Amino acid sequence: MDMIVSPRGIVDIERPGQGVLDLSQAGFGQALLDFAMFCSDQELECVGKQKKKETSPKRLWVSEHPENLYDKARPVLERCVREGLSLPAARAPYLCRDTKREDLRELMAGLTEECIRICGRIGCTALIVRPLFSGVKPGDEWEVNRKYYLHFLELARENQVTILLENQCRDMNGHLVQGVCADGREAANWVDRLNEEAGEERFGFCIDTGACSLCGQDMQEFALSLGKRAKAVILRECDGHTECSRLPFTCAAGGQALTDWLGLIRGLRETGFDGRLILDFSDTAGAFSPILRPGLVKLARSTVEYFGWQIGLVKLLKKYPSIVLFGAGNMCRNYMKCYGEKYPPLFTCDNNQALWGTLFCGLEVRPPESLKDLPKDCVILICNIYYREIERQLRGMGILNPIEFFNDEYMPAFYFDRIEREWQEGV
Repeated sequence: MDMIVSPRGIVDIERPGQGVLDLSQAGFGQALLDFAMFCSDQELECVGKQKKKETSPKRLWVSEHPENLYDKARPVLERCVREGLSLPAARAPYLCRDTKREDLRELMAGLTEECIRICGRIGCTALIVRPLFSGVKPGDEWEVNRKYYLHFLELARENQVTILLENQCRDMNGHLVQGVCADGREAANWVDRLNEEAGEERFGFCIDTGACSLCGQDMQEFALSLGKRAKAVILRECDGHTECSRLPFTCAAGGQALTDWLGLIRGLRETGFDGRLILDFSDTAGAFSPILRPGLVKLARSTVEYFGWQIGLVKLLKKYPSIVLFGAGNMCRNYMKCYGEKYPPLFTCDNNQALWGTLFCGLEVRPPESLKDLPKDCVILICNIYYREIERQLRGMGILNPIEFFNDEYMPAFYFDRIEREWQEGV
């Protein structure tokens, strides 16, 4: 699973050195090439409405001269190469959500073509291209976008680029509601029909969690509807009302995130998602002082790794031929309920001597010393929130087996039997 960061809000396109360095030093090895940084939606909205200011060739409006896009992006591209950041995915310029411009389709097509050429030039293999919506009559969305996307087919094929559609909001009298490709089944149908006409898998889908949140969608259902067609996910937090890109878990109320991360992780885990996770926290980053930004970027790196770990939990379980649990409590119960049948542990351990020799959820509870006799390829799965303390204990005992952490925050189902029993007994 690729862990990709959007440089928006962090990297200055004219002096990118410090921002790119911050990303690299935080542990990011991959970044999103966001062409909207070099040709914004506001710039596109102004095309033809005002005269271009006299300035140097490097500052010519990209929207009027798509061929200048590479030169505008060059400082960022070169700095990324210097700092060891690859660019496996890109995003084409896009229009404002509330635009009324119906005269920009040719321009948008030209910009997207140039983006595909640049992707081919630098080895970027995926380009996110938002569907057309402005001026498209209800009922005509598929046919208009079918022609639009297939227009890029040969160029994408020549440059070995996969085009990813993206779910959209639309502005209705100042309120954001579901737009083109916001229905998972419809989006899946579009991707399938485009690939059928292409004769190959040249099209895929990118789930924008921000758009899902703004539309109040069930992200688990959305992810399940798309299945393997989902090749990328943009992770960004919204409050459900305002278009923004905040670091996940930072937009919260009552100690709970306002975004349906539970549904997203459950859905992606069930489909076996192994694509690109793209973290966009540009609004959070922009609000922080550059002095504080290195610490924020490190937190961002830990955040996207956390999502990758949670989504890839089942893949982790498949990785090892045998499993032993450490912990005989609620987390162990949840493991046994959700995964115990398919990935049965040999036994479980616990530091509580009173539990040694007893059965817990059908597993024998043994002392930690038993772990010294395990086969070398058997993983020890810690089912206890004191992860690092227990890992240190086991390494201090000289145990060299692989150690992984199990977490039950985003299980397919939760273990409520104990809670219900205690409630009935008045405990």
